[in-house]
Amino acid sequence: MGTHVIKMPDIGEGIAQVELVEWFVKVGDTVTEDQVVADVMTDKATVEIPSPVTGKVLALGGQPGEVMAVGSELIRIEVEGAGNYQEGAGKPAAATPPAVAAAPKASVPEAQPQPAVVSTPAAAPSGNAQRSPTIVPREANERPLASPAVRKRALDAGIELRYVHGSGPAGRILHEDLDAFLVQPSTSSASGPGGYARRDDSEQVPVIGLRRKIAQRMQDAKRRVAHFSYVEEIDVTALEELRVHLNKKHGDSRGKLTLLPFLVRAMVIAAREFPQINATYDDEAQLITRHGAVHVGIATQGDNGLMVPVLRHAEAGSLWSNASEIARVANAARNNKASREELSGSTITLTSLGALGGIVSTPVVNTPEVAIVGVNRIVERPMVVNGQIVVRKMMNLSSSFDHRVVDGMDAALFIQAIRGLLEQPASLFVE
Repeated sequence: MGTHVIKMPDIGEGIAQVELVEWFVKVGDTVTEDQVVADVMTDKATVEIPSPVTGKVLALGGQPGEVMAVGSELIRIEVEGAGNYQEGAGKPAAATPPAVAAAPKASVPEAQPQPAVVSTPAAAPSGNAQRSPTIVPREANERPLASPAVRKRALDAGIELRYVHGSGPAGRILHEDLDAFLVQPSTSSASGPGGYARRDDSEQVPVIGLRRKIAQRMQDAKRRVAHFSYVEEIDVTALEELRVHLNKKHGDSRGKLTLLPFLVRAMVIAAREFPQINATYDDEAQLITRHGAVHVGIATQGDNGLMVPVLRHAEAGSLWSNASEIARVANAARNNKASREELSGSTITLTSLGALGGIVSTPVVNTPEVAIVGVNRIVERPMVVNGQIVVRKMMNLSSSFDHRVVDGMDAALFIQAIRGLLEQPASLFVE
């Protein structure tokens, strides 16, 4: 028997270190060739690391959340034959880093380096264990392995995954495990505190992976950008009538329209008059770039956190083509299938929580952009129109700007231009 060492691969683009996000194996597990053993995160994407060999895991080179240098030891595997590592030699012989997955999972900013250590985590339920509906005790801060789809299903069903037995590789929780858990006797529900029971438990959640990158990016944006917000209400009664009419007439053949493609169209037209809004600011070089192309970032909430896929060249798209592309890139981001190109290069961002949009929000500018347009929910309210009280559909736009680049008057006029276009929706199509 020999030892094969997998080093942290060089993912390219001059990256010197990556963050270890998640292990899919543990010490003692048997891995097969091409089996994914870990997820790691660069400054731009999350990638999967497969094993180039079949064998037994001897040691793991770090804990989730650690930042490891490219070329450092990631995992040590016992293999048939000589392997690529000789004890006492100090380094693997002709070690070849494994190929990484072609498609990244999510766009991320740069991480800060931390020391890497070789560690042996505590044993987890074996991937070869027989599936059982019995509640599995885990530590409160232990994050079981599960896919985003399984996590969402568990959340919707009110299931705490730490109580579910995982029968997949390395104890990963599968849909079948949720099925088994759901058919347990009602005593399983008694494992958690009742609605009026006193609780003294707490849970610590490590801020790692995409969650850490989001935190770093938001902190950096608030620290560097001179934020100010501007809120305006819009009467979208006529716009909603047009949208419903177009969906009834063309929905089956062209697809259903949401409010977003109309907002994108209004932003494109307003940006022609206010090019300083559709811009990016390099504060180190002290350089503002005003963009002719309107690449709209679509703030998208996924199971792993907030991502901003990009609708490119919105100025050249129709309502339906933009609607289709918004849906495509948003779904790709939610399913961790978006490419690096689809997650970078936006010039202005649109953020909406739909029916949960609230009355007012204060969105954070997506640097290096200088503006973000926030959509609040539509509500019916009594309004005075031509001296009469009538019911209208009203919606607020809550938008934020970088005051270092955008003056308050220009921001107000930009939003007022969008308001005028949406309240008179025919003007969206008049060139």
